Amino acid sequence: MTESLPAPRRRLPWSRRTRLGVDLALAIPLFLLEIAWVVLDAIYGVGLEVWAAQGDRARIDAAQLAFMDRLQVLRIVVVVLVVLAAVFRARWTAIVHLLMALLLGGVLAGEQHDWEKSHSAPGCVRYSADC
Repeated sequence: MTESLPAPRRRLPWSRRTRLGVDLALAIPLFLLEIAWVVLDAIYGVGLEVWAAQGDRARIDAAQLAFMDRLQVLRIVVVVLVVLAAVFRARWTAIVHLLMALLLGGVLAGEQHDWEKSHSAPGCVRYSADC
């Protein structure tokens, strides 16, 4: 009688941890790419648009709002990468991208704070009834 070969075991992404070399080979270049993306977008995306606006407040505001939107989209992409790295059990990739998501959240919060500070309506500075 012939013996049948056992069915090959399927390897699920979460069944084994990703090797350290592969993990670092993904984490480091992606982190550097994301940092470069944010820096170049701040310089060339916003900086040059503000420079080209030459004081036109509407164009400057549009450039700053577009930059905040791009930061939000990049933060969502980084969080998706964190989830994928967690599914594939790539520990260092998940940690690096989680730190990047926190960094992007801080940059975005700073940008929104500057936006609110520069666009707030002048209010009453005294605490009295006749303000």
